[in-house]
Formats: sequence, structure tokens, C-alpha cells
Amino acid sequence: MELVKVENLKKAYKNFEAVKGISFEIGRGEIFGLIGPNGAGKTTTLRILSTLLSSTSGRVVINGNEVQDKPDEIRKLISYLPEDAGIYKNLRGYEYLQFIANFFKDRGDVNAIVKRGVEIANLGDRINDKVQNFSKGMTRRLVIARALMVQPVLAILDEPTSGLDVVNGTDIRKLIKSSLSEERSVLLSSHNMLEVEYMCDRIALINQGVIVETGTPSELKERYGLPNIEEVFMKIVGEVKHAG
Repeated sequence: MELVKVENLKKAYKNFEAVKGISFEIGRGEIFGLIGPNGAGKTTTLRILSTLLSSTSGRVVINGNEVQDKPDEIRKLISYLPEDAGIYKNLRGYEYLQFIANFFKDRGDVNAIVKRGVEIANLGDRINDKVQNFSKGMTRRLVIARALMVQPVLAILDEPTSGLDVVNGTDIRKLIKSSLSEERSVLLSSHNMLEVEYMCDRIALINQGVIVETGTPSELKERYGLPNIEEVFMKIVGEVKHAG
């Protein structure tokens, strides 16, 4: 049984339809990539799955729970990391993890959650420094730790390595992959096509609110006769733009 099932999902803002009836499934233990150009409907979709937005119509089921009917139950299962995730810079790194962990007492012992967060962040003694003194890479490691330390059934990650150098980006990809289990999955959105190709088991490409292609990285490269997902992405987006 799949972990996530999205059926004919639509979201409209007055006269603008941001998401136009998309459908996809995410298997258990899978990293699923939702990719597309700016304004394609990615973030809107992620926010609907995260219970932050309501859909206009359609159906989203996570671990057997309807998002629209049981948002409180969904919030106990997921963790959402937006691209522009805020952080309390006046707190020390350890204090920040403690602060967040207290919201998730229902997921286990708070001290154990914080300990797991410290291990994921892997900041050494700097975990005791104020966040305002962290580099961008350190800050991103901390918010990734915040998202993963609660061991969500579904981690929803929007541009998890945005703005990071190669070393920090590689480390965070390893952290995300190591968080998987047979029961835990990741929904990932990224503009970094190398990252998508390396991390994702399957990919759905959304453009102008419609999913225009789905498959494994290998399937998509073979289908279009191209050597990497970046070229596949450019070809599909170009064809849709030309057709429009």
C-alpha cells in the first residue's frame, strides 16, 4: 500500500488555477521528487499536503488519513521544511532543538528527540552557540535536523540544500537518505537536477499546474534519449512552453 495518494488535486486562487487536477502516489520508503519551473505549482502542492493550504477539490490521503478531514492526524505524521524556513536566531542551537521537540511530545521522549537532532545536525560544540553566529550551511543543517529528528512518516522538504556549497549540500543529502526506512518516505522539491537524479527513486515533473511526466530517473533518461535529468527537464519544459 502506498504512503501518499493524491487524486485530481486542484487549487484555485480566484481566477487563477495554480494546480490543475494532478495525481501521483508515493510509496513507503521512497524519495519522491516533485520538480518543475518557478510558478509551476510545486510549493502549492507541498503546502496542501502539509495542511497549510486547503485544496479547491480533489483528494489527498497520507497513511490512510484524508488530509482535508483529519489535518490534526496528518500533522502527527509529517514534517514540513519550506525553502525559507525561519529560525529563532537568539537561541542557541541546542535550545532551538529543545524548543521544537517540545511540540512533539506525542512522538516520544523529548530528550531522545533532541539527542537525535544533535546527532543529525552534527555541529559538534557549535551546537551550543547562538544561531545568529551560524553560517548558512550550519543553519541549514540545524533546520534539517529539526525536520528529521521527529522521525516523520513523511518528510516534505522544499529545496533542502538551497544556497549551500558542495560539501554542505552533499552532507545534507546523505542525512536525508539515511532518514529513510521501510515506513518513512520523503517528498522532495529541488531546482538542483543533479540532486534530484541522485536522491529520488521516482520523479514527477509539474508544469503550469499539470504533471506532464513521471518515472524513475533511469526511465526518463531512456524515454527521452538524454544523459541526465537536467536535459530531460529542459526538453520537457521547452516542449510544453512551445505547445502553449
